[in-house]
Amino acid sequence: MIELLPYILLTAKNSIMSSVTNLITQGAQFSLRRAPRRVKTHFDEDGMSVFDSDEFAYLVYIDIGGQDFWVTFDTGSSDLWVISSNCTTADCQGVVTYSPSASSTLRLSNIDFRLFYLIGSVEGAVATDMVTLGSIRVVSQTFALANKTNDLFLATTGNSGILGLSFPPAAAIRSTVGTTLLDNLFSHLSESDRFFAFKLGRNSTLGDPIIATSSFTIGKLDPSVVDPVNGMAELAYFPVFKSPSGSYDYWKFPIQSLTINGSPLPLSTSLVVNAPAPIGILDTGTTLILGPTPDVNAFWESVGTGGSTRYNMQTNLWEVRCNRAVDVRFVFGEGDDQTEYAVHPEDISWAEGKSKDGWCMGGVQINDGVNSGDWLLGDVFLRNVYVVHHGATSSKPPLIGLLSLTDPPSALTDFQNMRGSDPAPAPSVVERSSAVQWTENAKIGVAVSAIGGFVVGGLITGCYKMRRRSRRASVRR
Repeated sequence: MIELLPYILLTAKNSIMSSVTNLITQGAQFSLRRAPRRVKTHFDEDGMSVFDSDEFAYLVYIDIGGQDFWVTFDTGSSDLWVISSNCTTADCQGVVTYSPSASSTLRLSNIDFRLFYLIGSVEGAVATDMVTLGSIRVVSQTFALANKTNDLFLATTGNSGILGLSFPPAAAIRSTVGTTLLDNLFSHLSESDRFFAFKLGRNSTLGDPIIATSSFTIGKLDPSVVDPVNGMAELAYFPVFKSPSGSYDYWKFPIQSLTINGSPLPLSTSLVVNAPAPIGILDTGTTLILGPTPDVNAFWESVGTGGSTRYNMQTNLWEVRCNRAVDVRFVFGEGDDQTEYAVHPEDISWAEGKSKDGWCMGGVQINDGVNSGDWLLGDVFLRNVYVVHHGATSSKPPLIGLLSLTDPPSALTDFQNMRGSDPAPAPSVVERSSAVQWTENAKIGVAVSAIGGFVVGGLITGCYKMRRRSRRASVRR
């Protein structure tokens, strides 16, 4: 091992600087913070925002070429990119940018980088530079310099880019061009330490971003969450589901069921080829839980006894009374190995999107455009669990380890103390067929509203995410 104190010095795969490979012999912990984000997501005919969404993002601290940035911590993408000082679009303004002239180790290429998200886009060029994450330094890491971004709302979080931590096949920068940061890190870890873990805190840390209400580690567990020696035994493990091509693209697995106050909600058949059940993707870059239209409609119809939920035709979002207390759990695993994970009631009735008349944005929303899966399990689910992502080894496929952090009785008590009592009747699970009929009626209502002057449709996904799985990603020479 070559060690340059206080850093562990690594040589990137495909690096032209050296062929020496060094093992990371001890794990590392990194600064991770939760930051608010206000996104303009609904516009009138003149392009003026008429609906803003209060969201949040989790940012990780990273050094590229001796320059420091907070970038989005994203398990739902695979590329590392940062805003260049050459970016002049409005979306780039107000954030810390990377200065090419300030780095003596930068190597630019003539390869274009483009990512088109469901909401927003980024364009630039592929490059390599020295990248430092905590105590780990990669000598020559491939990344992208963004010279143009649109509709990513970067300034609202102070976010200068994205650190993607999914698998290489999901990257826009193909493996023939460069290696992802995660792949580089995993290649320098022994098989037993080839993992990263995280806990997403519920509170913002704007006053002191180093206060660790959130946690991100590589090659070791967070001792404040689990036993650092025997903690692995506390988690349940699920194999990552392969894409139809036979490769691993995202951190995803089958969802066996979704329960509401103990009653299972029937879920639609997966649209993913050969999937035994609906596929859920764990995505820290998404704020809410997103699912198929029939299932999400059935969910809110079930929760909404006593008129406690409604569908907002102007925003195309489900809303719920802010005091609606409901016990929601996801079940993963097969056979006797099934494990359920509770979602805190405050993540279902989401007060951070609260309106003035006692209605909150629902923590579960519709999205039928999810690639490679059926559901996106975003931050409102992930902050209920401690997550360990294991890379593949010689004897095991990639694994997802989960430990529940939410105790349903305690969560319900805390919720009622904060929001007050819920006078509505208990939820009653409805069949999807009823929700499908409701959907058809809703579509008619949306059409009428549009004719009546409301701008609807088109931008609904932006209300709960800065970005979603890229519809089209390309790197061109």
